[in-house]
Amino acid sequence: MTPDFYRIKRLPPYVFAEVNAMKAKARAAGQDIIDLGMGNPDQPTPPHIVEKLAEAAANPRAHRYSMSKGIPGLRKALCAYYERRFNVSLDPESECIVTLGSKEGLANLAQAITSPGDVILAPNPSYPIHAFGFIIAGGAVRHIPAAPGREFLEAMERGVRHSVPKPMAVIVNFPSNPTAYVADLGFYEEIVDFCRFHKIWILSDLAYSEIYFDGNPPPSVLQVKGARDITIEFTSLSKTYNMPGWRVGFAVGNRHLISALTRIKSYLDYGAFTPVQVAATAALNGPQDCVEEIRSLYRDRRDVMIEGFAQAGWDIPSPSASMFAWAPIPKPFRHLGSLEFSKILMEKASVAVSPGVGFGEYGDEHVRVAMVENRHRIRQAVKSVKTFMSNASEILEEVERRARQKQTS
Repeated sequence: MTPDFYRIKRLPPYVFAEVNAMKAKARAAGQDIIDLGMGNPDQPTPPHIVEKLAEAAANPRAHRYSMSKGIPGLRKALCAYYERRFNVSLDPESECIVTLGSKEGLANLAQAITSPGDVILAPNPSYPIHAFGFIIAGGAVRHIPAAPGREFLEAMERGVRHSVPKPMAVIVNFPSNPTAYVADLGFYEEIVDFCRFHKIWILSDLAYSEIYFDGNPPPSVLQVKGARDITIEFTSLSKTYNMPGWRVGFAVGNRHLISALTRIKSYLDYGAFTPVQVAATAALNGPQDCVEEIRSLYRDRRDVMIEGFAQAGWDIPSPSASMFAWAPIPKPFRHLGSLEFSKILMEKASVAVSPGVGFGEYGDEHVRVAMVENRHRIRQAVKSVKTFMSNASEILEEVERRARQKQTS
């Protein structure tokens, strides 16, 4: 018997799996793949955070069940961060919860607040959990443009006019994964005004708030007057402190949404390992020089990558934030689509990137390039891409020949 599970049926095949399998096969064969695909920081967690983890883990009392909503000290530290960074005051008891990364928080919030058939406005392209968290929960997703601006707002207006039922929530993610778009407070003010009028929840993903390079630090939507009435915002320590595997994130904002998330999580988990939470508290309360060092590292890698790829014949807009560049597929290869281009780039240049279609169908003319290799490796990638681009005609002839052979076989 082959079971046909309802929620699994609603999920398309995971696009990245094909690229990851190809990458694993190439490495098993001894090929050196320069991996600019997964957004997985390659640098270690700052030593003072690791030391605090070890210290806390040495205490046997810390080995017991933790608290699903997070230990009080960590919630207070997160609220203190919001106070000094955004000038936003939060109650650590009713307006803050610790999550197992922002991805888990978003997925469980979807389970907590979504009724079958509820309509969610989600950017396309966007990080997959933004849309599929609600699809898994039984909701319906209406796509809106990913870039902040007039088209985003107009799409929201169309969503209200033409969706039945009316949208119950909108997802905003700036700095964005995968596009690296950044929003300003003026844009957030328009979003808040619109959503307050139409009684729509705002679900903000601010995971890349501290990875910025040019101009002012990205704002929080909670800085807007009245936003707290309708907004929950997710953040994470993964990129800010090089802690992706630690799985520490947060949700703050509207107390009704926080309460709903807290209640559903109380049935699902006992929170992160207490020493991890103690170390996360040390990260937020401790010296922040490490954050500037991490930011500078990505800025330096960005400059090397953008300049080098341009010289190789691949023009990529320079991101002002996040650890990603949203790269248009080079024109000779654009007709192939992002998945096929990603596979050919890995095969011929030994460079792995993420196909844009994995973030939504409107991302299919782009690939996401992550700044997770050092300068030397990025320069290696540039050399490989330069050779790849100079041989574009021959590579495309080979691709077409393979396609014809496949059709006739």
